[in-house]
Amino acid sequence: MIQAHELFIGLRYLRAKRRTRFVSFITLISLLGIALGVAALIVILSVMNGFEGELRNRLLSMSAHGSVTGTAGVTLDWRSLLDEVNAEPGIVAAAPLVTMEGMIRSGRDLRAVMINGIDPKFEEQLSGHLMNIVEGSLDELGQGSRAIILGRLLAYDLGVRVGDGVVLLIPRPIGDGTMEPVLERFVMRGVFEVGLADYDASLALINASDAAYILGLGDEVTAIRFRADDVMQAPAIAKRFESHRDDVKTSDWTIENESYFRAIRIEKMMMSLILSLIIGVAAFNIVASLVMVVTDKTSDIAVLRTLGMSPNGVVRVFFVQGAVIGWAGVFFGVMLGVVIAFYVPVIVPVLEQLIGFQIMPGDVYYVSRIPSELDWTHVFIIAASAFLLTSLATLYPARRAALVNPAVALRYE
Repeated sequence: MIQAHELFIGLRYLRAKRRTRFVSFITLISLLGIALGVAALIVILSVMNGFEGELRNRLLSMSAHGSVTGTAGVTLDWRSLLDEVNAEPGIVAAAPLVTMEGMIRSGRDLRAVMINGIDPKFEEQLSGHLMNIVEGSLDELGQGSRAIILGRLLAYDLGVRVGDGVVLLIPRPIGDGTMEPVLERFVMRGVFEVGLADYDASLALINASDAAYILGLGDEVTAIRFRADDVMQAPAIAKRFESHRDDVKTSDWTIENESYFRAIRIEKMMMSLILSLIIGVAAFNIVASLVMVVTDKTSDIAVLRTLGMSPNGVVRVFFVQGAVIGWAGVFFGVMLGVVIAFYVPVIVPVLEQLIGFQIMPGDVYYVSRIPSELDWTHVFIIAASAFLLTSLATLYPARRAALVNPAVALRYE
């Protein structure tokens, strides 16, 4: 337990005398280094969280939070299954889906395509309000209409506009396990834009009944997709539903898009490790400044020991001095980082105007602004880690001060 006189002496040593100005300068640099390191960590992780949220929203705008499929890959009696999925707690909407892969041709241009067969009536409730339909609407995909909506980049690569015809080449499985090619003509009735090349350059939407007809599924579908009221609860909902029935299997957005979010997690970890070096360097500065203080205060330490202060008391004196430096740096760093993280969308445009350079131009990146999403858990972990690191940095110089021999230190005084 730190005594009052130990706290007083430790705080008193923070005040610089004329001959210890350099030590105080090193101390100030240490404090600023810790503050900048903590602030940079908070801001960078907030921006990475913002990009992760932006990516999640874009991915889920054309997909769903989870899906339920039959074990054979075809969902039989999908209407009753749809009612069961809708009745599951936490699910707000569900819709049938027929998926197939193939090629799409316009003139001489041929591109690979992933086709989602959807029912506009159900899809409007599931994700219609999230889709960015640039031209046309989901209502164009009527049953038997032979209408198709393409991603913006796919339409650009094919050189087609609304009203132009395209041909789908789809491999359809037949009874003996082989595939036969099926050619079907569709008319482009709309364009959507997600902002991700995986969707905009390779995805097309048609009516679910048209897709089922091409694959020879009759009245069946490939899967039932659902949307939860809390996206983070979707994996638990999917597992819970699968445990109720043995004839279905489930998936969710964390599995289907695992590679995207694994990459972001790795980037966040590497950025955290790199920026933590700033705090580490500042902590070493604390060690250096305290060692210089111990050297400068050798006579004072000897006097304190002569007056009866124990070695542990000397340790606590210098622990107070180092801890105040570190903790002050962490405090100011947290305040600065939180403020910047909150106002990144405001600060960045101002900086762009000042330097005359757009950091993320819209014609190059799908995201033209830098998003920020502050996570208070990350703030707590960063602050606690910095507190611990700066506290540990005081131990060596404090123990060195405790080992000062009063007789040797005062021999020539």
